[in-house]
Amino acid sequence: MRTIAIIGAGNMGGAIARGILESDLAKEYQVRVSNPSPNKLIALQQEYPAVVTYSDNKDCVDGADIVILAVKPWLVKDVIEEITISVDMDKTIVVSLAAGIAVSQLAEWLGVSRESYIFRAMPNTAAAVGQSMTFIAGDDGDPFAVDELEKIFSAIGKAAYIPERQFPAAMALCSCGIAYVMRYIRASVEGAVQLGLYPDAAKQYMMQTMAGSVALLEATGNNPEVEIDKVTTPGGVTIKGLNSMEQAGFTNAVIQGLLASAK
Repeated sequence: MRTIAIIGAGNMGGAIARGILESDLAKEYQVRVSNPSPNKLIALQQEYPAVVTYSDNKDCVDGADIVILAVKPWLVKDVIEEITISVDMDKTIVVSLAAGIAVSQLAEWLGVSRESYIFRAMPNTAAAVGQSMTFIAGDDGDPFAVDELEKIFSAIGKAAYIPERQFPAAMALCSCGIAYVMRYIRASVEGAVQLGLYPDAAKQYMMQTMAGSVALLEATGNNPEVEIDKVTTPGGVTIKGLNSMEQAGFTNAVIQGLLASAK
């Protein structure tokens, strides 16, 4: 049985631990979690007695096969300096979830020249419900390590390995994208209320409409424009609405938002 050590029991660290422990991966991996305060560890262990919890990061990572750094960006360097003595970089996979810290920087802090076992990963907040889109990057990544990480992060949704240069774009699309989708839902509900629907009902209707849209694209593999064409009859209400949205800058606003987030 291989060992995964997760440093940080916050939203992301906790979601990853729960995702693994609730999946078939629990048969393959021992999950360890460390956190400076005990409350989150106690709650996690009450849910999943198999998890092993620590207050000391060095003890948590000692002998681990995979170390996941689920801490804020400004804490990563200090945590790495704390645990380096307990991590065997010849065989341990180290993954940082911190935004903005390159693999090369992680390698420097870890004191290694070979980056094949060092990665960045970025889940989004849908990890809490097992529906994250997680990106993994590390341009010199060992193929077996990449396969293992894709398997692990698939426990909280879907995972993809991408070149590190694509990381800003992927984060803008899917990490920031959660907020963009929520803003669209909120705007749709506000418009529906103005048209006479009750807010809670409008939200439920919109959520089902979005779920149905995703299901259509998954089932057909079509470009979104194909599905749009199916509901835009000549002179109909849908094309009037779409043209009005475009006149207000809908597509350009989305593109400009993504470009701003990726800077």
